[in-house]
Amino acid sequence: MNIEEILKIKPYSLNKTEKEKLFSSFLARLSEHHYTHCEPYRKIMKSIGFDLKKKHAYTDLPFLPVQLFKTNELRSTAAENIVKTLSSSGTSEQKKTQVFLDKENAARQTKVLAKIVSSFIGNKRIPMMIIDAENIIHNRARISARAAGVSGFSMLGSKQVYVLNEEMELNIELLQTFIKQQQGERIFLFGFTFMVYQYFYQALLKSGTKPDLSNAVLIHGGGWKKLEKEAVSATDFRNKLKEVCGIQQVYDYYGMAEQTGSIYMQCESGHYHASVFSDIIIRRALDFSVAAIGEEGIIQTLSLLPTSYPGHSLLTDDTGILLGEDNCPCKRLGKYFKITGRLKHAEPRGCSDSYA
Repeated sequence: MNIEEILKIKPYSLNKTEKEKLFSSFLARLSEHHYTHCEPYRKIMKSIGFDLKKKHAYTDLPFLPVQLFKTNELRSTAAENIVKTLSSSGTSEQKKTQVFLDKENAARQTKVLAKIVSSFIGNKRIPMMIIDAENIIHNRARISARAAGVSGFSMLGSKQVYVLNEEMELNIELLQTFIKQQQGERIFLFGFTFMVYQYFYQALLKSGTKPDLSNAVLIHGGGWKKLEKEAVSATDFRNKLKEVCGIQQVYDYYGMAEQTGSIYMQCESGHYHASVFSDIIIRRALDFSVAAIGEEGIIQTLSLLPTSYPGHSLLTDDTGILLGEDNCPCKRLGKYFKITGRLKHAEPRGCSDSYA
């Protein structure tokens, strides 16, 4: 299968055997591609003595630590082919992640993001409320991962309204006008978790305004670390939003700048799911061996999309537990998991951006 054929597959339609066959073949080809076209990746493979010409299970293919994207310029295409560079915000003391995208890679990520999200909210584009400020989209060639998230998700709306101003204040009048204009039509809300909580929920709570969003669906991601400091759990988050605006459908997602587009949506049962375009492996911290179902370890993420940079197999700073495969109550096929935290001494992520 080539990538265009893969992109036609429904996001949660392959079982364990089918997916392992696909990933073993395609990830090996991606590794060879990056070995040929990315000198730093080639040096790493040589330094560990990994022979890409031998047949390997995809669980045995090498992974790169995500921190390498902060310290190295990793490209698998000529600099003149790069049309967009994603950069995580981080804090002022941190080095920033750089992810280099050519036209084909950027288009592929957008297409997959649309396929995954549409399987949750439907194929019809609906009016969209973005819980962010419009000035987040300012430089199309070099953008933060937060901006990339806003830009990518905004493609799914039939019309968009940004409900925060440049001072991150909620424009309640604009919000109410937009809801009224839709006349009961379903509305798609998108925002980063902490921003939804601080600039949307808390602003509504303070104002006493209770807009009717009972027919809306919210997708949010990232920023849980900040909410943990305020003792807000995922259940609290959903309940608080329901109280102030009546919203019933709330979906979280897990993702990162280094694999934009390959997001892991949270289903109705509260589990994060790997689509046919991505996968996860939980690795034991002691020896990086594959952990068993129910065993906590470090999350490795795999994606079939990156061709302009070697981001197809990455070891994250996050910890999690594989809960099962092909048997989630939501009926979606593939692996499903939960996130338990971050590795000790891992750099904090900044502004929710690295989950865009």
